[in-house]
Amino acid sequence: MAAKDKKRSSRLQRNRRIARSTLTVMIAFAAAKLISLVQTLIIARAFGVGSELDAYVAANRIPELIVILISGGALTHAFIPIFSGFLAQGDLDAAWKLSSNLITTIFTLALVISAAVFLLAPWLVSNVVAPGFDAATTNDTVDMMRILLLSTIIFAVSGIFSGILNSHQHFLLPALAPIMFDIGILAGVLFLLPTFGVHGIAYGAVLGAALHFSIQLPGLVRYRMRWRFELGFDNPQLWRVIRLMLPRIGGLGVFSLNFLVMNNIASRLGVGSVSALDWGWRLMQIPQTLLGTAMGIVIFPTLAALSEMHDLNGKRDAMSGALRFILVSSIPSAIGLIVLGRPLISLLERGAFDASASALVYSTLSMFTIGLIVHSALEVIARSFYADKDTLTPLFAALGGAAINLVAAFLLSDLRTVDASTFLNSAAQMMPTIGLQREIGNVSGLALANSLGVMFEVLTLLFILRRRWYGIGENALARTLLKTLVASLVMGAAIVLADTLWIAAAPGRGLAFTMMRLIMEAVLGVAVFVIVALLLKMQEANELWSIVKRVPVAE
Repeated sequence: MAAKDKKRSSRLQRNRRIARSTLTVMIAFAAAKLISLVQTLIIARAFGVGSELDAYVAANRIPELIVILISGGALTHAFIPIFSGFLAQGDLDAAWKLSSNLITTIFTLALVISAAVFLLAPWLVSNVVAPGFDAATTNDTVDMMRILLLSTIIFAVSGIFSGILNSHQHFLLPALAPIMFDIGILAGVLFLLPTFGVHGIAYGAVLGAALHFSIQLPGLVRYRMRWRFELGFDNPQLWRVIRLMLPRIGGLGVFSLNFLVMNNIASRLGVGSVSALDWGWRLMQIPQTLLGTAMGIVIFPTLAALSEMHDLNGKRDAMSGALRFILVSSIPSAIGLIVLGRPLISLLERGAFDASASALVYSTLSMFTIGLIVHSALEVIARSFYADKDTLTPLFAALGGAAINLVAAFLLSDLRTVDASTFLNSAAQMMPTIGLQREIGNVSGLALANSLGVMFEVLTLLFILRRRWYGIGENALARTLLKTLVASLVMGAAIVLADTLWIAAAPGRGLAFTMMRLIMEAVLGVAVFVIVALLLKMQEANELWSIVKRVPVAE
C-alpha cells in the first residue's frame, strides 16, 4: 500500500512539474506569437498578398530547411537522449565533450552548406523553389535567400544551446529565445521596411537569430558549460548522435520536401498563392506551437530519462497524459479557429486584403486547421520513439505520410477534384462565391493534402507504439477523444449562434467591432466548453485542477 501511495505521489509530482514547465513554455510561446502577429499586421498593411511577400516566403524555404535539418529537430532529438543520459549518470566530462564536439561540427557543416547555397541560389530559386515567379520576383527571392543564410549559421549553434538547457530541465531561456527572434524580425519590420522594402524583414531575421543565440548564454554560464574548438571525430558519442540524426534528418527532409513541392505548385497558381499558403500555415501554427510544440519540448527529457531507466509504465503514463492534454486543447482550438477564422483574418489584415484574398487565406487556413490535432499529437508521439533512441520508425511513417501528401497535393490542386468554396459554404457558412474558385480550390487542396499526410503518419506511429509498449492507455484516450469532441461541437454551435445574433443585432463594422466580436465569442466558447466538459465529468479537468491546487486526485 505504501509503495502504491509512493508511486502515485511520484506521478503527481512529475505531472505538476510537467504542467508548470509546459505553462512556462506556453506563456513564452504566446508572447512570441503575439509579437509575430504584430509583425503580420504591419507586413499585411505593407504588402498584402502579393509578389513581394511571395518572394520573402519563398526565399526563406531553403535557409529554414537547413536549420531544421542540421540544427533543429533532427539534432535535438538525437542529442538530448544521449546528453541527458550522461547527466543522469553524473558524467559531466563526457557530456561537455560531446556538446563541444557537436557545436564545432555543426557550425562547420552549416557554414559549408550555406556557402554552397549562396552560390547556387539563382538556380535553386528558378528550378526548385519558385519556377513560376517572374524575373523581378526571382531576383528579390535570390537576394533575400542570401541574406537569410546568415541566420542559418547562427541557429546552427543556438539550437544546440536549447538542447543543452532542456536536458537540464531548464525551459525558460530556450522558451524566451523565439521571443527574441521575433523581436528581431519586428525591429526589421518597424525600422528597416521604409529603407530596404521587403528585404528589411530578412535583415530583421538575421538580427533575431543573433538575439536567439545571445539570450541563452546566461543559462550555459550557470551550468558551467565547457567548449573547445575541436571537431572530435574520434569521439564515438559524436558518431552515435550523428547515426541517430540521419533518419530524423530524412524525416524532416521529407516534411520540408512536401512544402517545397507545395510552394512549387502554388507559385504556378497566380500572384498571392504562395503568400496565402504561408498565411494559412502560420495562423494554424499559433495553437499548434502553443499546445503541441510546448508539450513536446517539456515531455521529451522526461520520456528520455524514463527510457534510460527502462521504466515502461512511467513512459506509458507520461506519454498518454501528454497526448490527452493535446486532445483536450487542440480539438476545441481547431473548431474555434475554423468558426472564428474569417473575423481573425480581417482583424490581422485590416483592409490590406480584398474579398478574394481574404477568402483565399481563409480556405487555406481551414484545410490546415483540419490537421491541427494530428500535427500537435505528432509532437508527443514522435518524441516517444526518439526517447527510446529509435529514429528509424518515425522516418518510415513520415515517408508514408509524404507519399500521401504528394499524391493528394497534385490531385487536390485541380478544381475538378475539389471545389473548396462550395465545401466551405456548406461546412462553415462563411465562404462567399467570389469568382476565384480555381485558385481557392488549388491552394486549399494543397493544405488539405498536408493534413491527410500527417494524419496517416500519426495513426501509423500510434499503432506501432501500442504494440511496442503493450498499450498506450487507449481506453482513457478514447474517452477523452469522445468527450472532447462532444464538448467542442457544442462550443462551435454556440459560437456560430452567437455570431449570427451578434451580426444581426450590431451590423456595424470596423476594428473595434471585430475585436469585440472575437473576444466575446472566444470567451463564450471557452465557457461553454468548460461547462460541457464538467457535465461530462472529464477526468482531465479534475486532474488539472488537482495539479493547480496541489492536492491528490480522488480515485
